[in-house]
Amino acid sequence: MRLGRWSLAASTYSFHRLGRGPEGQTRPSLAEMVDRCAALGLNGIEILGLHLESTAPEDLARLRQRAGQNGLAIVAVSAHHNFVTPDPAERQRQIAIVCRWIDVAATLGAFGVRVFGGRWGTVRDFAALMAARGVEPPLPGYSEDEAYAWTIAAFRTVCDYAGQRGVTLLLENHWGLTGTAAGVLRILQGTDSPWLRVALDTGNFVFCPDPYAEMAALAPHTALVHAKTYIGGGLYYTADLDYRRIGQILSQAGFRGYLSIESEGQAPPDEGLRESLALLRRALADSLP
Repeated sequence: MRLGRWSLAASTYSFHRLGRGPEGQTRPSLAEMVDRCAALGLNGIEILGLHLESTAPEDLARLRQRAGQNGLAIVAVSAHHNFVTPDPAERQRQIAIVCRWIDVAATLGAFGVRVFGGRWGTVRDFAALMAARGVEPPLPGYSEDEAYAWTIAAFRTVCDYAGQRGVTLLLENHWGLTGTAAGVLRILQGTDSPWLRVALDTGNFVFCPDPYAEMAALAPHTALVHAKTYIGGGLYYTADLDYRRIGQILSQAGFRGYLSIESEGQAPPDEGLRESLALLRRALADSLP
């Protein structure tokens, strides 16, 4: 299923919200997620790294085969890491985590790896972080400038490796250093690599005064869009997103890639995805490139 030059995918997060959705702790296997994406007529699937039961080469080969037999591209996998730490040894460990997921993406034939800008972790509870509008203080004795410097240096290293493997790193606007477009662009411009692009999450600028201005600032650098939806009301919050306007922003920026649905509503996964698809098709019809 396509919308003009845009291809449609779904994140495996839409099927299992880390035990916090109405599906509870039960989640389908990745093979079942592939089958359900195909049944919905999607073009691709984006895989949350936490959902991979195994990264053994033979298991990744079987997953890649199943996706191909269903006519699905494996769009990206997600790395879970954090470069915001004053400990150089820990930053090296985090760099190794990203490099490992670059290898997984290459084996799966995935275009990219979703990556984070990182955060301090001084607000541990996610509900408390949302209550603080996604903002947390630095570790005592350290500064935001130092956090950006650590992160940019780490991204320069992992981008070199990503380029060798032909995998694009997709930096998501995801709280912490990347809670604003300015933070994302600071990392992007500081790293200065063609292998670092943006995964634009439409729902993660909810605390900014003008979310659409934030999206417009990132749209020219975007290689993947997380189309966040909240069918049945959001698990954490509900962002009232104008997808017609978002479509116009993407079209004007010349975006041609995947819209990957991240269903974060209270509706059961299959219902949430079906209604999300209908919502996107209605809203984006006038903005098709």
